[in-house]
Amino acid sequence: MSNKVRLFVFALAALSSTLSAARADYPAHPITLIVPLSAGGGTDISARTMAKYLEKELDGHVVVVNKPGASGAIGLAEVARAKPDGYTLGIINTPGIVSIPIERDPGFSLDSFEFLAATTYDPGTISVRSDGPFNTLVDFVAEAKKRPGELTVATQGAGSAGHLAVLMLEKLAGIKLRPVPYGGSADNRNALLSGEVDAVAVNFGEALSFSQGTPWRILGVMSEKRNPLNEKIPTFAESGYALQSGSLRGFAGPKGMPPEVVEKLTLALRKIGNDPEFIATAGKSFQPPIYLESKDYVAALHRTQSNLQKLWADTPWRK
Repeated sequence: MSNKVRLFVFALAALSSTLSAARADYPAHPITLIVPLSAGGGTDISARTMAKYLEKELDGHVVVVNKPGASGAIGLAEVARAKPDGYTLGIINTPGIVSIPIERDPGFSLDSFEFLAATTYDPGTISVRSDGPFNTLVDFVAEAKKRPGELTVATQGAGSAGHLAVLMLEKLAGIKLRPVPYGGSADNRNALLSGEVDAVAVNFGEALSFSQGTPWRILGVMSEKRNPLNEKIPTFAESGYALQSGSLRGFAGPKGMPPEVVEKLTLALRKIGNDPEFIATAGKSFQPPIYLESKDYVAALHRTQSNLQKLWADTPWRK
C-alpha cells in the first residue's frame, strides 16, 4: 500500500470516527421543530407539549418555530428540504401531508420524509351553539336536508381537516352545506360564538377547549369509539353516519437522516408516548394521545392518502 493510499484510508477512518462521535453526542446544539401552522391551534399545542418532553429525553434544547402558509405547505416543504442531520424536525399532521400533494406539486410527498412516530390523534367534530336549535347531529342533518346549501360551517379553508370532514358528511348524509373559510381554529371559534355561522368543523381537542365556559355543543366525534377525554359525546356512527376523520399528528425529519440519529429520536418518542405523565399532560391540554411506531404511522398515512385520492376523484376540494 502506497503512502498516499495509506494516508487516504487513515483520513477516512478518522472522518468516520468523528462523525460517529458527533452522532453519539446528538444533539450537540438546539433542534428546530417546525410547526407548519399558526400558533395557538391544536397542532401547535401538540408540538410545544412534546418539545418539553423531548428536551428532557434528549438532554438538549428544542426550539419550536411556526412556519404557516399555503395550508401548511410552506412549513412542510422546509422540513423536506432541510439538511438531514436531525437538527430540523417537523410536526406532521393530516390531512395536509397527503392532501396537499394530491391538489398540486408542493415540492414534497410522503417519500420526502423520515417518519419517526405519531403521538396524537385528534378526531374531527361538528359543533354548534348550545343555545341554538340543534341538540343532536340528527337535528342538524334534518335541517340541512330542508335547506340545501344554506347552513354555514366554519372551516380553516379548502383542504383543511374540517373542510374535508364537511365534504365526507355531505356524501354520507346526502346533504349540501356551505363551508366558510377562516384563518385558523381561533377564528372558527369566534365565528360560531358571534353567530356568524351555524356550525364549526374543528378537531375534538380544540372543540373541548373552546367549549369551556361558552355556549358550545359538540354534536359528535368522528372516531370509531367515544373519546376518553369526554365519553358523553357520541360518535358520528351512533347517529347513523360512519364517518372517521381528523388530524393524526406525529414527528418526522427529512429523508436521509443518519440511522443513529433516527434511532435516538425514535427511542425518545417511544418513551414519551408511553409515559403516563405525558399522557396525562396531553389530556389536560385537550390533545388526545396515541402512540404509533414508524411502520404503523406510515401505514396510517398511506390509508389516509388512498381515501383522500378517492374523495378528490369524486369531489375535488379545490378548483
